[in-house]
Amino acid sequence: MNKRILSILVENTAGVLSRVSGLFSRRGYNIDSLSAGVTTNPNYTRMTVVCKGDEMILEQITRQVEKLEDVLAVKVLEDEKSVNRELILVKVKVMPEQRPGITSIVDIFRANIIDVGKESMIIEVTGTKSKLEAFIDLLDGYEILELARTGITGLSRGVDDVFYLSDEENEF
Repeated sequence: MNKRILSILVENTAGVLSRVSGLFSRRGYNIDSLSAGVTTNPNYTRMTVVCKGDEMILEQITRQVEKLEDVLAVKVLEDEKSVNRELILVKVKVMPEQRPGITSIVDIFRANIIDVGKESMIIEVTGTKSKLEAFIDLLDGYEILELARTGITGLSRGVDDVFYLSDEENEF
């Protein structure tokens, strides 16, 4: 089964997220990850959708998303031609004597401790999926109380594959 990351530029209108996710559910396709946020122009939103399937299904998904109302452009973010990142927040149960061990793991992964309580720490880690999985694996001896993931977001590298919204503005 192949994975595909779609970067979708849409008009920032009510219901567009529902229409995109509805296409997947109507066709019986699963969304592994979805992130969305407004671009530098508040009229447009960039959605990053990660899905899996065989090549024929992934091509079909891509073509169907392109046909949706409010969709301005769809790009497939290929690993070697794009930069992809994910963010996780991890709340770990940590007693004061355990803090140096956690801090050394945080330093190795260039993560950030963003909150410290009497018996817990919240750590922010950004990176590729493999980096995040490796970080979580190293926390094996600690109790993870909560974990939140943003899902993958990404952009294509360079300026050759850029979608132009107008002469003055470059969004995609």
